[in-house]
Parts: sequence; C-alpha cells; structure tokens
Amino acid sequence: MSKSNAAENAFLLLLFNATTWNLIAENDSTSSVANLYVSLHTGDPGEAGDQTTNEAAYTSYARVAVARTAGGWTVSSNTSSNTALFQFPECTGGSETETYVGIGTDASGAGQLLYSGALTSSRAISNGITPQFAALALVATED
Repeated sequence: MSKSNAAENAFLLLLFNATTWNLIAENDSTSSVANLYVSLHTGDPGEAGDQTTNEAAYTSYARVAVARTAGGWTVSSNTSSNTALFQFPECTGGSETETYVGIGTDASGAGQLLYSGALTSSRAISNGITPQFAALALVATED
C-alpha cells in the first residue's frame, strides 16, 4: 500500500504549513507547533536518531526556526521546500564538515527528527563561515 498523491500533499501541508487535513487531522491552535527547526549534522543521524545525533557543534551554531506557514515552506506536488533563504549563525570558532541536514520539532535538545538527508555536497565550516540554504534549496518529498 502507498499513499495517494492527494494524501501525500495533504500530509506535507499539515506538517509544514499547519493546514488542517479535513477529517484526518484537525488543527488545534492551542497546542500546534509554530515552527520546525532545521539542523546541520556531521554524519547521518539515521532513522533511529534524534535532532542531536551527529549534530553540528561549531561555536555559535544553533538550529534555525522556520515557520509552519506558506511563508516558511512551499508545498506542491508532494514536495515541500523552504520558501525563503535562511541562514545558520556564523561560525565564530572551531571547524567541522557538515554532510547532512535535518528537520525536527525542537529548538534545542533531543527533539524528534522528522526528515534528514545528505547534502548534495559537504560544507566545510570554519571561523567566519555562515551556512545557508537558498530559497527552495531544502526539499522534503513524500513518495
């Protein structure tokens, strides 16, 4: 069994834009998560990992909050991507190579990792480098 295209798109709209999925998942504005948090990783966090698994640790690193709205995420044809450019904090010390990116539920700590994937090319981070994703560059797909 697999989800229909309509169900895949509705799921992405629910997850990334907090849009009600009629008769399946009604939006509860009193407890809805307002943001998803993008993280960088030095290795594969794996399907059993959480947001801290192999997470970046350069000086000044922090996860980036992206609103669960159409202004934060564009959803179309069973894919979701960041609507606008976003940047991680500039590295102020240390160096490491980021090879994976994740999307999760918490600003810090061992939050639930919803999606993770390898970067198309690794990113060497050192003092003065500001990692970023251009608009529509970070893509999550429902198959």
